[in-house]
Amino acid sequence: MDKKTFIGIIPARYASTRFPGKPLAMIGGKPMIQRVYERVAAVLPEVAVATDDSRIAEAVEAFGGRAVMTSEAHRSGTDRCLEAYRKLGSGADVIINIQGDEPFIAQSQLQSVMDSFDDPQVTIASLARPFDPARGFEALFDPNLVKVVMDDNMNALYFSRSIIPYVRGAEWQQWLDKARFFTHVGLYAYTAETLERICALPQSTLELAESLEQLRWLQGGFRIRMSLTDEPNFGIDTPADLEAANEFINTLR
Repeated sequence: MDKKTFIGIIPARYASTRFPGKPLAMIGGKPMIQRVYERVAAVLPEVAVATDDSRIAEAVEAFGGRAVMTSEAHRSGTDRCLEAYRKLGSGADVIINIQGDEPFIAQSQLQSVMDSFDDPQVTIASLARPFDPARGFEALFDPNLVKVVMDDNMNALYFSRSIIPYVRGAEWQQWLDKARFFTHVGLYAYTAETLERICALPQSTLELAESLEQLRWLQGGFRIRMSLTDEPNFGIDTPADLEAANEFINTLR
């Protein structure tokens, strides 16, 4: 069977409640979006930034990257990826959606989601990380840390902001000793046909309850194949995160 071809699309918005202009924030002398782009381009032969702001598009083109303008009305990065894919006229079989605020995304993580498509039954792939018990129960309880449970074939059963699984018959202080927990890493890949289909789905009750778009796909009958990663992720959500990222990059020099 022929190997599938891939395109990496990086959705990037200028507007942000907590951090306006985040994609253009400088990390080690380069805009954050350039850091992400270069990481992805080291693995994928075709990469583009999907944005709704000309300032981001101009910055991408200034460092030699490829940018495509998309609508301001998109409700998610997934929808923005679909418009960009259409506009680019790409013939790639699989679209990888990479968050524009992950300047240190690991090449192994991109490769893992790509490898998932060696199985012809896979139409959506993502990543999970084993939760380190040393981080403690309070970290696991954080609703911003999305949890996931999987079946024996590594297909996602459910994602939640709550702790899953619930450990019956044990005090919460014992949960980390009684069960293994996994957290979700927000990197997605979809076949082109599946991307079209999931973007056409209406918002689902579970998605609205948890504010997690991947629940719309599960509720709509799609499977999400998970791979495990131990690589740390360093998302930039606030100016304080940016400061930490600049300190981190200085340790790599």
